Amino acid sequence: MKKKAGARASKAAKGGRSGRKAALPRAKAGPRRQAVSKVTGSDGARSAVRRLRRELAKARSEIERLTAIAETDYLLDIPNRRGFERELSRSIAFIKRYSARAALLVLDVDRLKPINDTFGHAAGDKVLQAIVQALVSQVRASDVVGRLGGDEFAILLWNLTETDARAKAAALEEAIDGLRFSFGGKAVQTGASVGIAILDTHSDTRAAIEQADSAMYVRKAQRRHEAG
Repeated sequence: MKKKAGARASKAAKGGRSGRKAALPRAKAGPRRQAVSKVTGSDGARSAVRRLRRELAKARSEIERLTAIAETDYLLDIPNRRGFERELSRSIAFIKRYSARAALLVLDVDRLKPINDTFGHAAGDKVLQAIVQALVSQVRASDVVGRLGGDEFAILLWNLTETDARAKAAALEEAIDGLRFSFGGKAVQTGASVGIAILDTHSDTRAAIEQADSAMYVRKAQRRHEAG
């Protein structure tokens, strides 16, 4: 029995020397190491947020720039139809909320087509530029002048009664009637007819433009009758 016990002890001792070493337990991360890891992760997240905010601000700025280009008449540097309708929609929303007053004027330039046909579109462009300058000089900074297309313009006038709006329309017609041009040694004169729509809490963007546009055609016929 002693021999067998000794043999087993000797075999166990040999197996312990030749077998795998016992794995040592890993040291746990101390409080300081954990704190450093948390701070590093937090700094990285804040840096990523700041970078994303910068990229978002840059993207928004680019969108605003492209929108401004898409809504501006490149020749006259005023809102085109899309830009003016957007501004008019915002204004009508303001009118409905605060019961404000405003008037929409639609203006059509007389005799522009003969100028284009006779002297070329460069001459027509000069006429349009002069007309816009005349319009802008007659309105306030809070008012909006836009080009609906071709020889048709729209003006949004704030805080006017219908009487005031009609007086302003007459003044605009007079200002444009007074413009004089010379192309190819020939004196050229143009004119304008203005229609009015009063904006209130029941107004709609497209309906207001149609109303002012219809009034403009009535006024154009009246001016032709007066001239004839």
